[in-house]
Amino acid sequence: MEQTKNQFPSEEVTLPSKGLLYPKDSSLRKGVIEMKYMTAREEDILTNTNLIENGTVIDKLLQSLILTDINYNDLLIGDKNAILIAARVLGYGSDYKFMYNGEEINVDLSSIKDKNLDETLITDGKNEFIFTLPTTKTLITFKFLTQGDESKITAELKGLKKINKNSSAELSTRMKYIITSVDNNTDQKTIRDFVDKQFLARDARELRKYIKKIQPDVDLTHNYEDRKGNMKEISIPVGINFFWPDASI
Repeated sequence: MEQTKNQFPSEEVTLPSKGLLYPKDSSLRKGVIEMKYMTAREEDILTNTNLIENGTVIDKLLQSLILTDINYNDLLIGDKNAILIAARVLGYGSDYKFMYNGEEINVDLSSIKDKNLDETLITDGKNEFIFTLPTTKTLITFKFLTQGDESKITAELKGLKKINKNSSAELSTRMKYIITSVDNNTDQKTIRDFVDKQFLARDARELRKYIKKIQPDVDLTHNYEDRKGNMKEISIPVGINFFWPDASI
């Protein structure tokens, strides 16, 4: 444990990306950030009705806890997930219980590991990767989404909802932010037209599978034995109650 200049007890959190996907002039490049322990101030954030309703409560919480001087929007989503787990452990301990199919599951959050990172795929300091779509053989480049990308996606989806309440364009909208070039063409209109008119569902599925496989992140899968003695694999749920299971929100 370290003491910051503000006398908050703090811990260093290792990022799944190891900082390798950030530019050399980024403070995230070190691959670790410093976080303070949760206080009553952060509990106020967690129960702020306005923040909950507009969907920003988790981001406001993490921004309050992070002591390292970073641009929060630059955070890769996988790294943000690691910070999320650390925030819960520092705030309320590593014991986490939740209900699944009528059964209470107990998880030790301190046992959660980072996914293996294949560093051979990384061009140092560059968040960009190559993939050939298996059906059409189209060559694309793509990136891992950042917190800033997620904010833009959320805003765009809200705008689409205002135009058409039945709009369900989340998957295609995400792909428009993930893909950075199509056959070496980086023009945004070309990328968006490709996603809307030429991107086959089977190719999109394979790209999502590949991204999930190589993306730096925490492994939120959990194996447990059900009442019948069968081993099952589930994904640990993360939400507001992840931080405060007894909160009536």
